[in-house]
Parts: sequence; C-alpha cells; structure tokens
Amino acid sequence: MSTKPLPLTPELHAYLVAHGSAPDEIVRELAEETRAALPAQADMQVAPEQAAFLTFLTRLLGVRQAVEVGTFTGLSSLAIARGLAEGGRLTCFDISEEYTGVARRYWARAGVEDRIELRIGPAKDTLRELPQERYLDFAFIDADKVGYPVYWDELVPRMRPGSVIAVDNTLRAGRVLAPQNADDRAIAAFNDEILADVRVEVVMLPIADGVTLARVL
Repeated sequence: MSTKPLPLTPELHAYLVAHGSAPDEIVRELAEETRAALPAQADMQVAPEQAAFLTFLTRLLGVRQAVEVGTFTGLSSLAIARGLAEGGRLTCFDISEEYTGVARRYWARAGVEDRIELRIGPAKDTLRELPQERYLDFAFIDADKVGYPVYWDELVPRMRPGSVIAVDNTLRAGRVLAPQNADDRAIAAFNDEILADVRVEVVMLPIADGVTLARVL
C-alpha cells in the first residue's frame, strides 16, 4: 500500500476534476473572467476542486456563521456561501474594491449576496471588530501569507468548539521544504506554529497548493 500521494500529473489532475461534481456556468464564467481580466493575479483564485471541497465541507459541517480572510474575485466565498445552512452568514475581509467588485457581481448572479457581508480594510484591524465570543463555525484564510499568524490569533478565540479553520497555500508549491522568499518562510513558520497550538487538532491535505484543516477544541 502506498504511503504517499500519487504524483499529480496534468492528466491525472484533469481526471480528478472531471470526476467530482462539475462546476456550474457561474463558477466557470467567474474563473474565466478572472483569468482573462487579471492574468498576473489569477493564481490567487482557488482551484476548481478546492471550490467544490469548500462547498462540500461547509455543508457537511452545517455552517451558519463563517468568515473568509482574502476574497479576491469571489470564487471561494461563492463556494462557502452556497454551502451555508439555512439563515447562514459569511463575513468576508479584503482590501481591494476592484477585485471584490467582480465578486459582488457573481454573488448576485448566484443569488447568495444576501448571505454575504463584505468588509474592506486591513484584516488585522477589521477582524478585531468581530464579536469576542466563540460563535464561528468555519473560517477560511487565504490572504497575504505574512499576515496568517495575525489572522489565526484573531480567529481561534472566536471559533466555537468543534468548528474548523481552513488555511490555503500551506505547501507553497513544495517550497516549505526550502523556502525561497518571505512568503515561503512565513508559511513554513506558520505551519510549525499551528501544529504546536494546543487549542486545535490539525491535518494538512495535498489539495491544490496545500490546505490545512484545523478543528478547534
């Protein structure tokens, strides 16, 4: 029995995507518009299988109160919002009116704009405006990598027992083994930090660029 993942060739990745629930027209068009309008930034968008996973996970957990740090053009927030339980709410934090303007259009098209609140400003400041009690069911962190420890420290005390934090880009295309820049070094240090955090139990998954799931105790 293999003890490590198969090498994910382009052909195998295409097979993997094709054998999950297919993205609908709205998701396809959002991904296409992002690639066409923002080619230099398009890799900030979550992978299609990652978006499907976020919806699946949100539904599985019965999430009613969620937070996203780093929204970009809105694919991950759209995925989370679609998975929310009846009456659920997602609060998104981002610094760009331009990128989130695209997100707003697609939230409206998907009929989920009434479930989402967008707060513009540095998340290190705006996260502090959230209620202090433990009320969040799910959080997704996918913003500037150096800021991850700050976002983590703001979110963990607000997560209810049994809730989940998902953190994106925790493998850095494998560069966590030999960091090449400040973002790589930040993520490598962050991975060690949350592994040692006694408030959570952690599993790292080889989805897209690495997704870490932390269950809050």
